[in-house]
Amino acid sequence: MSTLTVNLSIPFPSTREAEIVYQVLRVDKEPSRGSVTKNLTLDNNLLQVLISGTEARKIRVALTSFFDSLILVTETMQQFGPPESIYNYY
Repeated sequence: MSTLTVNLSIPFPSTREAEIVYQVLRVDKEPSRGSVTKNLTLDNNLLQVLISGTEARKIRVALTSFFDSLILVTETMQQFGPPESIYNYY
């Protein structure tokens, strides 16, 4: 079986916003029984997402779940306004 991959680059208005989304979404690992892997990396204000697996149906489910979580995080940030710098807390 060949491996199918989906590679996404999601830009954010700032590095801080991208970092928040990355920190929230990186904790959600794909179930081991799902035969799908998800790898998140951060490059300044770009969230890089690589989802791969051998079954298109399972990749579709993983993508749907990822986008549901992404929408929730971004709507939450919009609701509460732009994030403050982490340096304001020190």
